[in-house]
Amino acid sequence: MCGIAGIIHFNQDTPKESSLRSMMGQMKHRGPNDDGLFIEDAVGLGFVRLSIIDLTPDGHQPMLSSDQRYVLVFNGEIFNYVELREELRQQGVTFQTKTDTEVLLQAYIHWGEDCMHHFNGMWAFAIYDRLKKTIFASRDRFGIKPFYYIHTDDFFAFCSEIPPLLTLLEKDLTANYQSIFDYLAFNRTDQTESTFFNEVKKLQHGMKLIVEDGMVNYSHWYNLRERVSKAAKFKNAAEYKSLFTSAVGLRLRSDVPVGVCLSGGLDSSSIVSVLLKEFNKTDLNTFSAVYQNGQTGDEKKYIHEYTPLLNNMHYIYPNAATLKADLMEFVRAQAEPIPSTSPYAQYKVMELAKDKVVVTLDGQGADEELAGYHYFFGFYFKDLLKRGKIGKLTREMYHYLKNHRSLYGLKSFAYFLLPEGMKTKVRVGEKGYLNTHFVNKYSQSNAIAGHLYGSSSLKDALLNHFENKLEHLLKWEDLNSMHFSLEARVPFLDFRLVERTLASSDDWAIRNGITKYILREAMKDVLPEKIRLRQDKIGFGTPQDEWFREPAWRKIVEEILNSSSFRERNLINPEIARSKYKDHLSGKMNIAKEIWKWVHLELWFRTFIDAKQTTNTVENRDTIVTETPSVPVLINE
Repeated sequence: MCGIAGIIHFNQDTPKESSLRSMMGQMKHRGPNDDGLFIEDAVGLGFVRLSIIDLTPDGHQPMLSSDQRYVLVFNGEIFNYVELREELRQQGVTFQTKTDTEVLLQAYIHWGEDCMHHFNGMWAFAIYDRLKKTIFASRDRFGIKPFYYIHTDDFFAFCSEIPPLLTLLEKDLTANYQSIFDYLAFNRTDQTESTFFNEVKKLQHGMKLIVEDGMVNYSHWYNLRERVSKAAKFKNAAEYKSLFTSAVGLRLRSDVPVGVCLSGGLDSSSIVSVLLKEFNKTDLNTFSAVYQNGQTGDEKKYIHEYTPLLNNMHYIYPNAATLKADLMEFVRAQAEPIPSTSPYAQYKVMELAKDKVVVTLDGQGADEELAGYHYFFGFYFKDLLKRGKIGKLTREMYHYLKNHRSLYGLKSFAYFLLPEGMKTKVRVGEKGYLNTHFVNKYSQSNAIAGHLYGSSSLKDALLNHFENKLEHLLKWEDLNSMHFSLEARVPFLDFRLVERTLASSDDWAIRNGITKYILREAMKDVLPEKIRLRQDKIGFGTPQDEWFREPAWRKIVEEILNSSSFRERNLINPEIARSKYKDHLSGKMNIAKEIWKWVHLELWFRTFIDAKQTTNTVENRDTIVTETPSVPVLINE
């Protein structure tokens, strides 16, 4: 697990070492154990290393092939590297190290671009062919590891995080207002290649690129829908359990300590229980965020089910004061606005874990595979209605109401039946505070109402969530974990499990008003029954509604809502926002998520957009103007 960076000039100038050093320095938290550089001709590659597999210097990057032709920088893990190394050996490939990095490089040399279909893992990598003078880069199937880039007329640059890329730009940064609209209206980010910066894009999951002769060509190498259409359905819960256990086992491969982020929910608890029952990991470290009894997000009663079974359970207690103290560091670490404080709880869990383990496992992906969010009932009801299964629709509605005692699933059902334009109008109307001109300009071009919320069936909804929704959760997890020099692994996103689960979704996702039906069946006699049968959905939630009523936070919120910068952005009507905040303070309503979005968006503007503009008015900074060394520079440190 590392950080990678690269600069490729189109005018054949050579990237400056100082530019790459600056990028590497800004993400040193991603790789505190080692770093390295390769500079040759128009290409510069940088790397910072967090040692996980083979802690020796053999894992140093950039890694050169034995014939010196290929140069690799790689962020991530290839979990099945042991099996792949043996397969390649049988085909005559020799290895100099025990690293998964060399397995990736040799697999590329042996299989070419097809190598990615052999990998079970998470990655973002770039390989420079010194003979052909080309760069090949790839991102994993589901977007677990990041790959951000800037593509201008003069150069192409990539990095594992956004802020290092910003240092390469002379001009003022500009905000992507479509991303901001989607964030404010739909609570969604990362559903396209866009970021919150117009200047920065991301290579989307399951995609590759080739830089050759001054051109950059982007294309898909992985098609989830095609793979799911060919995947075998699970015949029973035992098959699911076997494959899930295999996925967890592969992600135990590490030469450093491994722990679990335990929320108390079904997903992370399933990982812990499998580790206990199938791998006898009684020395396991778990890390949990907890709150006062009865507060939103507090799941002690479920987490404590493991107290008799584990000796190393660790707790952290996020609160309004810690969020205030961490606020600006958290804003800088995320680099883009996020729509709730739930990722902050995860941030604190990672902070708790950093002194005890180097690798964490958690349950991201299970909700998207197995309809874990309660609004999936709306998609399911719509699906049954469209197929004319009225009897089954009636039964499922009955069981939903009986199990959950909530109308949320029925409201979601009604919402998903609306035309695309009406879906957007409803969301905007619910907010009530968005500037009319801003809405008129960006409401017709969003990718959410039509794609994500326009799914025609439950399976289509699950597939669309993988394509358009899952990635923001993975981004937050990557940034939270790597900020504290931790590697986060996600067993539910083993591609074998994803493909077969989605292929089986019609039968095993929702049944009798219960989500994640096959996982619950597979975890019989594995999970504590109190957790296996729970019906609510919390995750790393927080009592943010209470936090934003406290005096210290009232001062922060009111400063922002009353500021000239907030008003002059012309995105949010400050009078309406202030009125809504007063109603929140009085307890008339809970709009904590909206309050947080206002705060984080404004602080993001001030930290990244306004600050850059201010800097550019007072200094003329050197950017990636070039130096020309006469020989390749390969710096090992």
